[in-house]
Amino acid sequence: MEVKQLTMDELNAGLEEILQSPADAGVLQLIVCRPAIGEREIVEEGQLDLTTGLVGDNWMNRGDLAIPKRTANLETQVTIMNTRVADLVAGSQARWPLAGDQLYIDLNLSLANLPAGTRLAVGSAEVEVTAVPHTGCKKFVERFGMDAMDFVNTAEGQKLCLRGINTRVVKAGTIRRGDAVIKQ
Repeated sequence: MEVKQLTMDELNAGLEEILQSPADAGVLQLIVCRPAIGEREIVEEGQLDLTTGLVGDNWMNRGDLAIPKRTANLETQVTIMNTRVADLVAGSQARWPLAGDQLYIDLNLSLANLPAGTRLAVGSAEVEVTAVPHTGCKKFVERFGMDAMDFVNTAEGQKLCLRGINTRVVKAGTIRRGDAVIKQ
C-alpha cells in the first residue's frame, strides 16, 4: 500500500486542527518502545526510569551522534510528539511509530505552552521538558516527505514544536496508554 506524502499546502491546511490541542491536560495515546534501531514495539504500559528513560528502549545504548563517543544525552531521554501532528504527517495512527518518538500525546507542545523546565505528570511518572530542540532526521523525510520536514521546521513549526519535544525523566513511574498528561 502506497502512502501519500502531503504537500505543504495540505500540511498547512491541518494546522488549525493542531492548534486546538489542549494546553494543560492531554492524553497519552500511544507508547512506542524502540528495542533496536529501526524496530518499534507498541506497548500498553511502560516504565519510565531516571537512568534508562523508557525501560526496554534503546535510547541509552544508541547514544547521540552529536556527542563524542556517542554517549546518551540525558536531555533527549524521552521524545514526545503531538498526536494531531503525527496523524497529519503519517496519515494514520498505524504509521505514528515511524516518526521515532516514544510518547504520543494530545497536548499543545509549543515553546510558549511548555518552555524548558516545564514538568509533565504522566501516570505515576514525571518528565521535564529540555531546551534541546527536536528537529527530525533523514528518516523523517524518507517516511513522511520533504514537505513534512519543512513544515515542522518552519519558524512557526519550531515555535509550535511540531516535530515534538525532548524530555528527561525526573520521577520514575508507570505510564499507561490512556493516562492523563498534566502540565505541572
